[in-house]
Amino acid sequence: MPASSLTPTTNAPTPAAIPSGLDLTNRLGEGERTDASLSELARGAVGSEILKIAAEIRALRAAGASVCNLTVGDFEPALFPIPPSLLEGVRKALADGHTNYPPSDGVLALREAVVRYYQRELGLRYPVDSVLIAGGARPLLYGAYRTLLDPGDVALYPVPSWNNNHYAYLAAARGVPLPVHADSNFFPTVEQLRPHLGGARLLLLNSPLNPTGTVIDPAALAAIARAVVEENARRAAAGRKSLWLVYDQVYWQLTHGSVRHTTPVALVPEVAPYTVMLDAASKSFAATGLRVGWAVMPPAVRRKMADILGHVGAWAPKAEQVAVAALLDDPVTIRAHHERMIGGVRERLAVLAEGFAAMRRDGYPVDALAPQGAIYLSARVSLPGRKNEDVRKWLLQQAGFAAVPFQAFGLYEETGWFRLSVGAVSLDDLRAIFPRLRAVLPRA
Repeated sequence: MPASSLTPTTNAPTPAAIPSGLDLTNRLGEGERTDASLSELARGAVGSEILKIAAEIRALRAAGASVCNLTVGDFEPALFPIPPSLLEGVRKALADGHTNYPPSDGVLALREAVVRYYQRELGLRYPVDSVLIAGGARPLLYGAYRTLLDPGDVALYPVPSWNNNHYAYLAAARGVPLPVHADSNFFPTVEQLRPHLGGARLLLLNSPLNPTGTVIDPAALAAIARAVVEENARRAAAGRKSLWLVYDQVYWQLTHGSVRHTTPVALVPEVAPYTVMLDAASKSFAATGLRVGWAVMPPAVRRKMADILGHVGAWAPKAEQVAVAALLDDPVTIRAHHERMIGGVRERLAVLAEGFAAMRRDGYPVDALAPQGAIYLSARVSLPGRKNEDVRKWLLQQAGFAAVPFQAFGLYEETGWFRLSVGAVSLDDLRAIFPRLRAVLPRA
């Protein structure tokens, strides 16, 4: 065939004919017209309250204000670096060619490492087929909602707690929040839960708790687990669907003082067939950006959740999975990392707790709980007649003190409680905040 016969005969524009710098600003639409064309789900969705606060802080800092930012549930790498071997492991895995898709349910080496890790550290022996890997614990929590609930089913959870109100909405579930307070360490009692268990399909607990930094008492957790087992025995006899327990333990290695973490399945093994436990490298190894999380659950549930999350590409990056697998099998490195990391977290929480205790002794309207777990401290600022959100804005503007009110975690009562996060602040930042608070808060 002559070469000339292969020459295109279409009148396609040449690159020079393509418009350059086309401004589409006035063609994109905005406001009510665009909003009306969205789905009902999208129109009703509410963005992160914490991200809105973060935008305020950025604006203040850009204007030159000095702000002690206690809002972010993250780590500043310069203060809390990931384990060096984990960093090197990611680099090596990339160099070795682990740049393609991982298996949608997780790299086998990591799933096997999680099994060994839980047996070694928690005394729990799960089969490999119980382990699901995802891009952090967040998609696994969402996956639990979508795997275990039908539209209209009841999701039962205490408040304050992280994002359950949002996930219940996204799953078209009926969220039933149970307000909890400092007198129960911000956890529900079995007596509070029992009237609701018969109508619920999902019970969600988190310990150590985001936002409060508190840890559930083993006796209280055991009583709740036994109540779930008893409820499911009644349901089995009546041919009803099971009640599931989702236990988020992403902060479990970060406990302080004499406080110790435990799991519902260790306390009451009979609850294991109805329990999904969530975890990740994010908090325990200050590796929030690596996006490696895992969950353990009955194998039949894991397979269905993997199918759902596989459709949205919720897997963790392959190189990071390979590196985390090696880390989980290295207890010496893990202990050395935690000795440094947890020591730094505890020191910061202690500075905050002692600073608020001293202000309280001096007659200021503040309070704080003793540090128990995670990277959070619960602090209270009691200004009668003023809403939490008003107090938050006032303290940010007047004292450069940035905290998150418990309303951002679904507790809408005006209790005066705030979450303070220490993963991204220095000790000097924390010590400097108390003179500023003393200067603006009233004194009895």
